[in-house]
Amino acid sequence: MTAIRLLPPALINQIAAGEVIERPSSVVKELVENSLDAGARRIEVDIEAGGARLIRVRDDGGGIPVDELPLAVASHATSKIGSFDDLEHVASMGFRGEALASVSSVSRFALTSRASGEEAAFRIEVDGGKLQAARPAQHPQGTSVEIRDLFYNVPARRKFMRAERTEFAHIDDLLKSLALARDGVEFRLSHNGKPVRIWKAASDERAALQRVAEVLGEEFPAQSLRIDHAAAGLHLSGWVGLPTASRAQADSQYFYVNGRLVRDRIVAHAVRQAYADVLFHGRHAAFVLYLQLDPAGVDVNVHPAKHEVRFREQRLVHDFLFRTLHEALAQTRAGLGTLPTAEPELATAMTYASPATPSGGGAPAWPSQFSQSRLSLGVRDAPLAGYAALLGDGPSMPAAPSMPAADDSETPPLGFAIAQLKSIFVLAENAHGLVLVDMHAAHERITYEKLKSGRASSNLRSQMLLVPLSIAVSAKEAAAAEEHADALAEWGLELSRSGPSTVVVRRIPALLEGADVGQLSRDVLSELAQHGSSRRLRELENELLSTMACHGSVRAGRRLSVPEMNALLREMEATERSGQCNHGRPTWTQLSLAELDRLFMRGR
Repeated sequence: MTAIRLLPPALINQIAAGEVIERPSSVVKELVENSLDAGARRIEVDIEAGGARLIRVRDDGGGIPVDELPLAVASHATSKIGSFDDLEHVASMGFRGEALASVSSVSRFALTSRASGEEAAFRIEVDGGKLQAARPAQHPQGTSVEIRDLFYNVPARRKFMRAERTEFAHIDDLLKSLALARDGVEFRLSHNGKPVRIWKAASDERAALQRVAEVLGEEFPAQSLRIDHAAAGLHLSGWVGLPTASRAQADSQYFYVNGRLVRDRIVAHAVRQAYADVLFHGRHAAFVLYLQLDPAGVDVNVHPAKHEVRFREQRLVHDFLFRTLHEALAQTRAGLGTLPTAEPELATAMTYASPATPSGGGAPAWPSQFSQSRLSLGVRDAPLAGYAALLGDGPSMPAAPSMPAADDSETPPLGFAIAQLKSIFVLAENAHGLVLVDMHAAHERITYEKLKSGRASSNLRSQMLLVPLSIAVSAKEAAAAEEHADALAEWGLELSRSGPSTVVVRRIPALLEGADVGQLSRDVLSELAQHGSSRRLRELENELLSTMACHGSVRAGRRLSVPEMNALLREMEATERSGQCNHGRPTWTQLSLAELDRLFMRGR
């Protein structure tokens, strides 16, 4: 070992660059975030060779005074914080004061800026960590930063850069996420002198939704739900994709905390649980969500690149996100809000504001002759004897007769049945055109929701184990079993701590008889230890109820009368989450008159 000594400033900055600058997109992120903090309303990003040859970011923000230009590239120099109290209430995008110093140490760097109120602009250059004196330059109000030959003096880092197309794709994805974060700012992106993206500043919600459509796809607005809900000092807004618009990959998920894009396990867990009852296995929801809270309630100083945050009240944030999204998705009844195949020019997102607001949903108040019907098929024909009490099956009411509507204002969302196709699909006519319903999938959801309601309205029975089961867990999980014993008992799961890393299972919910008790207990305790709450018991029970619902629903191949088909349509309109079956498949689709006209070339 050599003697302890201070590192030279240039080496310190290069080490910092290894933490902050992973690839060219990392440089773009730091520069654009500085522009946003400067109040820019227009940001231009020019890239050459995927960022290896040139990265240039121009903005029309407040600019930097000439006497502060040398400080802008000094280590740990910033205008965004000045005290520990400022660090506890960070409201800016960047605040560490490392970015420009780190970038300038591994590139040929130039910064030109004209501050607000100044008559002239000035330029400084840094080459390999050596700062040159500021000199006059021509530049409108704002700042331009040029990064040339990134990692030219760090060959080992340059070798890890990928192909030009790959590096530019990362920059493109980054700009998309920043454009979604600030819809009031105009962004322009060019590569090798050719314009690639232009996002005009949005002046209203419709324009903001159009920007979302440009990033997530033109079909997203028609297949999304608008969220706007506040409680407990938290405000969640944005758009979530309907379960039937899920994706094979989690590549369309954007979550912002006070304007900052984050990847957080608490958020991911809450969203995944909210979709658990409606999403097809292996599928991922698409969403653009913005969470606003007091800056003191979130620590953004966790990761040098600021990809992660830490919530001071994680349980509160988790439960708020889950309940808001869960209740919003519950209002997606078939026929309400968005049409699955809406025309692009008419595509708008259905709004969920709050359970107490009219837009939050509720069963539609159609005339009594349309709403007072009950579907009485499948329930008595299926072998449901073991859980008839959960169904709450009472005397059936007569099915609604088939009758034409006087006008469109009196037509229910799913219209009136006109035929059955191959004993699988129900065809109905509504105000927009033709509705097709998968009768088994639709009735499966209806039966499933009835089973869940029946379970919720009755006391949950539990069953003692003949021989208590001792299982080994971590010390943290054993502590969770002790802390949450009362809550677990309400669900019929009795666990008691018998040692530092051991718990004993004495009672389980009767509905889960035959389940792997040891694995069930470990899953529940793992979630309790990690998130402070667990829905594993409810999820397992829901899986069982889903299986029951599948067996207790009308099967494909059964002929239905027109009154029975109309009763099914009315039940769908009144049932939560009826837009998709228990497995996440769509239960209905709409063919508009315009689409039917195109099929037959009418009007050409």
